[in-house]
Amino acid sequence: MPDILFEDTLLLALNKPPGMPAQPDKTGDESALQWGEAHCRQALHPVHRLDRPASGVLLLAKTPAAMTLLQRQFQQHTVEKDYLAVVGAPPPMPEDTLVHFLQKNTAKNRTDVFPEERPETERAELHYRLLGSSERYHLLLIRLITGRHHQIRAQLAAIGCPIKGDVKYGFRRGNRDRSIHLHAWRLAFEHPGSGEWMIVEAPAPEGDPVWAAMRGYLPG
Repeated sequence: MPDILFEDTLLLALNKPPGMPAQPDKTGDESALQWGEAHCRQALHPVHRLDRPASGVLLLAKTPAAMTLLQRQFQQHTVEKDYLAVVGAPPPMPEDTLVHFLQKNTAKNRTDVFPEERPETERAELHYRLLGSSERYHLLLIRLITGRHHQIRAQLAAIGCPIKGDVKYGFRRGNRDRSIHLHAWRLAFEHPGSGEWMIVEAPAPEGDPVWAAMRGYLPG
């Protein structure tokens, strides 16, 4: 079940566990949105996306007006979005900015990556930094500049660093629970009511041996 990271009259911020859908999907499994609505006893409004296999901060609005103000910040790229990813190969450089052009493949529910702009592609940008390595895995801190479908997963795979468990993007085997080691660690944004600059952080999943092995490298 999700953990509540922050709640007031306008917002609910959850730490979504891996494998739980953010919104209702065709499986019929309980979503974080439904869980939040049961907790708040009211309708909630999704502000942004978080892939089902991933974990971390999920922001829900309690009013349509708050949703609109928050979504506008995402569209204007004023929200700071930081992720943690565990990959099986070290990146080509310890720190770099990646720019690719992405095209969503709806039929396969994946995103194709191109080094140069093509018709129907969208520009995608992120910055990564290597935080540390264990014997088998490497921990990256990612600042997401744009927000495209499967962007982090697709861009890291394009540089030879698919995320652990992400067989859709080339990792050699899946995790038993079908999760991937991608965690939405931190969101920073302007509160839609007060205008205050807010920072919401979500601890990495507990009880996972790979995240536990990276504990000494985790920020915060």
